[in-house]
Amino acid sequence: MADPLNLLLAQKGFGALFFDGRLRLIEATSAAQRLLAPAAPMVSQALITDILPELAGIEVQLALIVAKQESAYRLDHVNRIDEQGHVRFLNLLVLACPEKDRAMVVVEDATDTALALQADNQQRYDLYLYRTSIEHRRNQIGRSILGQSAAIEQVVQTVQQLSHIPSATVLLMGETGTGKNLTARIIHESAMTDDAPFVEINCAALPEQLIEAELFGYEKGAFTHAVSAKPGLLEAAHGGTLFLDEIGELPLNMQAKLLSTIESKTFRRLGSTRQRQVNLRIIAATNRDLRMEIAAKTFREDLFYRLNVVSITLPPLRDLKEDIILIGERFVDLLNIQFKKKVKGFSPAARNVLLAHHWPGNVRELSNCIERAMIFIKGDQIDIHDLVLMTPAADAVESGQQCWTVPSSGIKLEEVERSLILSALEQADNNKSKAARLLGLTRHTLRYRMEKHGLE
Repeated sequence: MADPLNLLLAQKGFGALFFDGRLRLIEATSAAQRLLAPAAPMVSQALITDILPELAGIEVQLALIVAKQESAYRLDHVNRIDEQGHVRFLNLLVLACPEKDRAMVVVEDATDTALALQADNQQRYDLYLYRTSIEHRRNQIGRSILGQSAAIEQVVQTVQQLSHIPSATVLLMGETGTGKNLTARIIHESAMTDDAPFVEINCAALPEQLIEAELFGYEKGAFTHAVSAKPGLLEAAHGGTLFLDEIGELPLNMQAKLLSTIESKTFRRLGSTRQRQVNLRIIAATNRDLRMEIAAKTFREDLFYRLNVVSITLPPLRDLKEDIILIGERFVDLLNIQFKKKVKGFSPAARNVLLAHHWPGNVRELSNCIERAMIFIKGDQIDIHDLVLMTPAADAVESGQQCWTVPSSGIKLEEVERSLILSALEQADNNKSKAARLLGLTRHTLRYRMEKHGLE
């Protein structure tokens, strides 16, 4: 071995093994013997692949390097156990030598680098686990529910407390568009694992005849066209959350069955005698005043108290003051990404209009308003002319604040109510669900009042 090369390798702390075209060992430096021993004793004429088994399988490539037809081959972080029983990590670099029919394997101790990389990877993995953990999601609650007002802070604090109790039943109340669906998902995600299901059913969207089958499932032959058994949403939500949106629309007979399921954690599919166990969290939501529905005998009082273990009232947007701008700016940021635009928030005039508006549709209306503005905007800031809002008169009607006056001759309230119900039924072509929506009632409340006036 040439002296300069020997000096260079020794200076850098590298070891070297020299082998010939037959892959037989010619020479090994003392540093190489120290790094590779005791696992690989250096015997003259031993095959290099016996000393370094990691090179087995690439004999053709090694021969080409000896013949100078290929330049190099590298293998990093080969592990060895040293004489003290510690794991060492070595880098191997196969190079052609200036001399004919000779090549060398440079051996570098890379233990410190490998351990540092291993620690860094472990740290990244731990960080990933933390970010996907329940605790991390709990910490994100404050970022998910936007707002700095006292009303929003109260909601955030309640949700944070619920994140530690994944079994508590929750009742969400508030006007349409205040974010009850979003809040239900946040409650679920802050307390449940990633694989826990979140199952949602809108009690107002399904006919009465289908709700029971959807919720409880059915067995084959339970009714006409039940050609096979089907699990219900209760079973689908096992181990997670069942979100009952528009709970005030649930028929009375179904309310009784739901109450029994909540209390016993058991249910039966349609057409089955077998009791099935279920473990889940119930979150219910309504934009109705359930106490009024109880008075009208359209909602069970016992179910109300069973659902009302923890209640959260989501404030209407008009009560949130400056939070309106904060939420609006978040929508702008999201839509900038979606529409590939660079809009920089609102002008002072636009801010004043947003703050003064009544927002009968709440956050949903605000979202639609800003999306419409972002679609057609020409400048880099949303201005007053970009906003399309309902007129104040329309606001009043939408929010139920239209002023009614009693004539000097007086009225008979029962007759007025009966007349309004008949008018709504006429406009709805006798569709009770549509008529109930026109009157701002639930189906069950309308049915109760129709019976009262002899209209059934």
